[in-house]
Amino acid sequence: MKKLSARRRHPLAAVVVLLLALAATGGLYAAFAPAGKAQADETAQSLAIDEGKKLYTVGCASCHGTGGQGTTDGPSLVGVGSAAVDFQVGTGRMPAQQPGAQVPKKKVIYTQAEIDQLAAYIASLGAGPITPTDKQVDPAGADVAKGGELFRNNCAQCHNFTGKGGALTKGKYAPDLEGVSPKHIYEAMQTGPQSMPSFPDTTMPEQEKKDIIAYIQTVNSSESESPGGLALGGLGPVSEGLFAWIFGLGALVAVAIWVAAHTAKAKKS
Repeated sequence: MKKLSARRRHPLAAVVVLLLALAATGGLYAAFAPAGKAQADETAQSLAIDEGKKLYTVGCASCHGTGGQGTTDGPSLVGVGSAAVDFQVGTGRMPAQQPGAQVPKKKVIYTQAEIDQLAAYIASLGAGPITPTDKQVDPAGADVAKGGELFRNNCAQCHNFTGKGGALTKGKYAPDLEGVSPKHIYEAMQTGPQSMPSFPDTTMPEQEKKDIIAYIQTVNSSESESPGGLALGGLGPVSEGLFAWIFGLGALVAVAIWVAAHTAKAKKS
């Protein structure tokens, strides 16, 4: 009996062996790290929201309300999502300088880190479109021809077929898309800023958005050719018609005057 008792293992021996095995294979880190990482991410997000709220109180609350509920001077921001904030603030449209038919693009006054904090706070007010990742907006490998078809069917009515922009009603306008970053084009399609309709992923999938971005970048690049000759800014029939009236009609008037003058001389002689 004494010999049998001596061979009995300590109750904690199995636990010690398991811990040693986990430590040897890295399992101990894997067992505890996810919880620690999740807690760190949650803390960082909370800090971003707190800092964003401070920025919001100073720069946005006077128009959009202390809790983003909106006022007579600005719409509610509940549910607009981080993508709308990144677009509006990242293009300088917000904060707005003055009321008007449409808020124009201007110099950005916040850093990207501050924009991210503002976006985090607004996103905490209600679920909405999320700021896209670099991978989502990267047009590499996209179908430019398909993007051109999608753009002409959904965007050209306002932005012109090359994205040069155009006039709308009541003092509003579709802005020029040349030089706009892929992220902001993607966010505009997600959120539908101002007069623009929104195209969520349920309506226009991520790949189609990338195709459109690729088309806009291609058609406005220095390598893009104009098979019709002088592009006249790519503004379409307005600039072409104006060119025809000024130069075409002017040439006809000059020819008519020349013919009339020579006819008069011929009669005198």
